[in-house]
Amino acid sequence: MTVSLSRFAQSLTAESAFTVLAMAKKLKAAGRDIVELEIGDSPFDTPVTAQRTGIEAIQENVSHYCPSPGLPEFREAAAAFVNREFGIPATAANIAVGPGAKIFEQFFCETFLNPGDGVLVFSPHFPTYPPNIERRGARMVLASLKQEHQFRPQLSDIEHFLKTDPAPRAIFLNSPHNPTGGVTTEQDLKDIADLIRGRDVAVLSDEPYCHMVWNGRHHSLAAQPGMLEQCVAAYTFSKSYSMSGWRLGFCVSSPEVIESISLMINTSVSCTPPLVQLAGKAALEHDSAERDDAMQRFRRKVELLTHGLNQIEGFRTLDPTGTFYVFPNVSDLCQRHGITSHGLALYLLSGADDQFGIACLGGECFGEAGAGFLRFSCAEPDERLQQALDFIPVALSRTDRLQRWLSENPRHQLT
Repeated sequence: MTVSLSRFAQSLTAESAFTVLAMAKKLKAAGRDIVELEIGDSPFDTPVTAQRTGIEAIQENVSHYCPSPGLPEFREAAAAFVNREFGIPATAANIAVGPGAKIFEQFFCETFLNPGDGVLVFSPHFPTYPPNIERRGARMVLASLKQEHQFRPQLSDIEHFLKTDPAPRAIFLNSPHNPTGGVTTEQDLKDIADLIRGRDVAVLSDEPYCHMVWNGRHHSLAAQPGMLEQCVAAYTFSKSYSMSGWRLGFCVSSPEVIESISLMINTSVSCTPPLVQLAGKAALEHDSAERDDAMQRFRRKVELLTHGLNQIEGFRTLDPTGTFYVFPNVSDLCQRHGITSHGLALYLLSGADDQFGIACLGGECFGEAGAGFLRFSCAEPDERLQQALDFIPVALSRTDRLQRWLSENPRHQLT
């Protein structure tokens, strides 16, 4: 007999973007033309210097263990990078390296959370936040991000959490924000820092889209006075440097916290491959121009998709502020057709046409606060984005098909 799984293992579900990705790939394999706007992956190539450095590292047999917190030269380069780009007063001792940024959600929770602790999460939220909190037996406390507030976290929600929660221990911040595209301002961060400074409250500052701010520039909570002692800021090479498959990220915090996280790296993944770190170091030091060019290409895609969606009846989208996602409000459309927003997304993928479809995500994939929204990634060529925009009104006009699809998929009926 198979040994029974733990309750935690049984509670886990896959990140929705990857589930829809698998559905899209299956439809494409069957011959259907699918515009893939579901997954948050860059369509651009890894920068040339990073590629070349990685190849050279393989040829030079850089293929053995390295220190768990990272190569000293990478940690120095990462510290110089966050100091130069975001004003974070970091040295190599403030850096730990991991396989992407997502793993620092787990390490943050293991560093700070005990069973019963309260964790404030602004929602809609990235879908891997809850399982990492639940893994520690802590409690997720939700506060809604509102379109009328530009999807920025409200200080009043943090004040309420600190005053009313029986054991307020941590806050998750994500800016630029996935899925909404909202950007927390420097004044927002100053106010948050002033509120929590000196309290026994830790903050995960999740910043994978740090170079995708379309008005002004990115700011980090870790740059605020005293916040390195209360904050773990997480970065990835997946977005800015189109290195998602390399699996490289790092975090910034106080030396004491970095030492604890380094032990977790040591006892879980041992270390991040040194050849990958050398490629990342090369990207940080030599590929900023190539990176910035890619970011501007992303910006044009976001603007194209935002403008196009706002021309469609029933879609209401804010002007772009950050990330390569567009997050339109489609609640009126959903009410009119009696369909959930993720149901609408799946209809656009598989139900609206026998030869063509669009892969996107319903907002409830990011928590109940996302209901009534859709998330579109912009990681397709511009002409494919335009094809998607041209198709949506046609798909919505096919009400007979929509209702037939909904009757065949009743779990997506809006109640």
